[in-house]
Amino acid sequence: MAEVSKEISIECPLVYSLQHEDGGNQAEETQAQARLDTDGLTLSPENSEELMVTYRNIVDFFAGDYRISLTLTSRSRIILSGLGYQYEPFLRILSQLRNEMLLKDMLMEEPLKSAWKDAGFSFRDKAGVELKGSCELRLYDTGLVVMPEFGEVIRVSYSDIGRLKAGDYVLTLTTEESEVLVLLQLGRNFDPFRAALSDAMKGLALKSQAILNEALPELDSLLLREASQLMKEGRAAIKADLDKISPEIWKRLEKRLSAFGLGEEYAFLKSLAQEDKLCIGIKRGLMGDLTGEYIWFLIPICSYDPAKPGNAIAMEAASEDGEGKATYFFRIMPRQDYRNSRDISAVLQEVDRSIRTINRCMREINFRREPIYLSEERLQEAAYVKYLFAVRKLRSLRFLRECFIGRVVHASPEQWKQDVLDLLKFNTETDYDNQKWKKEA
Repeated sequence: MAEVSKEISIECPLVYSLQHEDGGNQAEETQAQARLDTDGLTLSPENSEELMVTYRNIVDFFAGDYRISLTLTSRSRIILSGLGYQYEPFLRILSQLRNEMLLKDMLMEEPLKSAWKDAGFSFRDKAGVELKGSCELRLYDTGLVVMPEFGEVIRVSYSDIGRLKAGDYVLTLTTEESEVLVLLQLGRNFDPFRAALSDAMKGLALKSQAILNEALPELDSLLLREASQLMKEGRAAIKADLDKISPEIWKRLEKRLSAFGLGEEYAFLKSLAQEDKLCIGIKRGLMGDLTGEYIWFLIPICSYDPAKPGNAIAMEAASEDGEGKATYFFRIMPRQDYRNSRDISAVLQEVDRSIRTINRCMREINFRREPIYLSEERLQEAAYVKYLFAVRKLRSLRFLRECFIGRVVHASPEQWKQDVLDLLKFNTETDYDNQKWKKEA
């Protein structure tokens, strides 16, 4: 096991040029002194002002033929060359420092359990794109993080691991989304790492049982264990699935919602919903064991009659301290498709897909809601710039923002119900998927 590096930096001469978005007006190549540290990349030409580039400003980078191309948020590019023997160390430190910043902006904020250096990996995502190389492996409370020597950070949630296979000093992890992560070259660390990973996964499962036991102390231990498998890491479980274990579980979860002050809202949305598709989840607060219980629901609203309010999944959450007090709505399917649909079974298949996706996406952004509803203009403000980078890099957050219809804040029960109906009507009558419901109280 290795500790995570605290302070790393590099300084060296190089040549850089700037290319604007349209590909023209490329500045002449300029000699400069370059420095990489925790603040970003600083370029110091001899006869002009310094240029400071923060890691949040680097949307993507490509390295090859001893040249490094940095794509900025403005879509302009900085091309670095002339690094000589410093090329690989410079690229390695650029990857590491940018990944450290990316980890913070991935909205994780979880304690690190252990770190393991000098491993090898290959990763194939669900689109079939494969990455491979050397890396550092990190085990956090809820997920495994791969820090590539060259390239962007990869995170795999323990609760998303569908299959784990070990053999010939190789670990193969397959996720529920058919992503495949192969870990190798661990040497004498293979068995200790495999044990640490197994302990982390078991620890998360036990924590899920403990959280559910605190919320539902009357529940039989065997039933609790089954239910916790459906609700691990805070995911919202579907009513029909929990009912197969015991109908009592759902009744007690509904009572828990009422105890957290969501009973009236839940009852109203339930009256509009496909009841067997309702979902409830329980999670320890956003900062792990430092905060209390956090309960949330997903309520799909659709109808045999596409003209009625629908094509939406309502989400709301509450904590023991009363945090929250707004209901968030997400589009189930493209609005034109929903309007033209006459097959409710096809719509319900889309409901199932949306529930799975929203569940996964909310866990990946650690249940943050602010980066979902903030407008593009607000994301440019200094207070929210940390979310701006996360939006650009996290597909899960982009998905939630794209499907987000609007939120209804709580001023009074009457106002809230009317606004919910207005939002749902807007959602079925509006033609374009990118249109949002604007009203805020």
